[in-house]
Amino acid sequence: MKRRAGEWEKKLKKKKLLEELGKNRLPYMTPVDADFHQLWKSKYSKLIFRKSDTVPEELHQMVQEGFLTLREHGCFFQDLVRIKGKDFVTPVSRILIGNPGCTYKYLNTRLFTVPWPNEGYDIKYCSPQIHDACKALIRLNDYLHIEAVKALQDFVETKEINDTAVIDREQNFATPLTEKGSVSEDQSSCCVRADNYMNLKNRTSYNVTLLNYMDPLQMLYLKQEPYFGMGNMAVSWHHDENLVERSTVAVYSYSCEGSVVAESDEQTLKGRDPAVWHVGLKVAWDIETPGLAMPLHQGDCYLMLDDLNMTHQHCVLAGFSPRFSSTHRVAEVEFEWLRPFWFQGKRYLKCTDWWLKPIAKLEEFWRKMEIMTSLVLSEFRKEERIEEQRNKTIRCFLLILTERQRLRKEWTARCQSEAAESLPEDQKPECHPFWTDDECNMSLPYDLEEVITDLQNLVQWVE
Repeated sequence: MKRRAGEWEKKLKKKKLLEELGKNRLPYMTPVDADFHQLWKSKYSKLIFRKSDTVPEELHQMVQEGFLTLREHGCFFQDLVRIKGKDFVTPVSRILIGNPGCTYKYLNTRLFTVPWPNEGYDIKYCSPQIHDACKALIRLNDYLHIEAVKALQDFVETKEINDTAVIDREQNFATPLTEKGSVSEDQSSCCVRADNYMNLKNRTSYNVTLLNYMDPLQMLYLKQEPYFGMGNMAVSWHHDENLVERSTVAVYSYSCEGSVVAESDEQTLKGRDPAVWHVGLKVAWDIETPGLAMPLHQGDCYLMLDDLNMTHQHCVLAGFSPRFSSTHRVAEVEFEWLRPFWFQGKRYLKCTDWWLKPIAKLEEFWRKMEIMTSLVLSEFRKEERIEEQRNKTIRCFLLILTERQRLRKEWTARCQSEAAESLPEDQKPECHPFWTDDECNMSLPYDLEEVITDLQNLVQWVE
């Protein structure tokens, strides 16, 4: 309910913003603008950029070869996501790689990691090349973690006396870092820095990377950026979802420049070069602050520090050439895995069968839960229980069953959607677990409507 309210609020804000703009467009800046760096420093200071020549050449080579390997093995997939109650296939193809057992949820779809090589885990890959690609990405993950810790330390320790806004931001940023234990004023700054370092490290300990691939020339249609007139968007304005609060997001970009087209001759025109990929940033729901469009060349990296992902929105502006990116995140661990896993079809088997065992174990627990649910329902029908106590218990149980029924209907409908039918056979969603009424090995029916109605009648009868 809270998430739905948040989505409705965003929809209203977007509608209001577009109404205020009308046919006008907000200003934005690129590095060719005279005031670009001042705007970056004053309004986007938590965006940190690293040019490709600052990254070790060996790492570039490993990662870029890994991207190409995964594409050659068919490991990038267009996701079936849900936006405003409708299912869509994403224009960008993706794969999630990370710690074994981690997932990442976005736009009501959960992705499951292809595990990167991790000590203590027996991970069998479909080919040695896929193993090497995953190994390259954990190397990149380690590198970006170190870079993010450094960037956060620099940000916290930098004191710009003449800029009160920066000082205020640093104070707000530093406050949560000491909340776990009260630090008295007479304690040494060394102790505070040590405590801060551990918190900074935790908020940059990336457990997953979401890899993206898109070739704009293969797309029939790309949405136009609506607020600033920045051109074609590969990914619309958004906040990254379901991340640990105030955690840093790190992105490695590899646009295959030279494979299709070099920078266009339109550099002299006002605005961004449409041949070059950019990351766009704006202050969320603000029409006063100009936007920022940062060009992304082969091997460039950028970091979104602290709360930038919450206070600002970002988009990806398409260039002309194909592009890979590796977006490293500290993802939250959530529940609701069983149906979302089979919703992905058999795509993971192209890389590894690692998930089959834990998912089978999870289904075993789920089947036990169904049995226990059935036993509890049978207890409700026994008259020796105190009526008031029974009534209260039934009401609580009704909430659980109603939510379970809602989720079953939603996942069933999504598996049968027109968008789902358009996917390749090995990627089509499977509605699982699913059973019919004549299957005697299940303790409850798949459709819980009658069970819910019986409980509702029981409550009314007791009253």
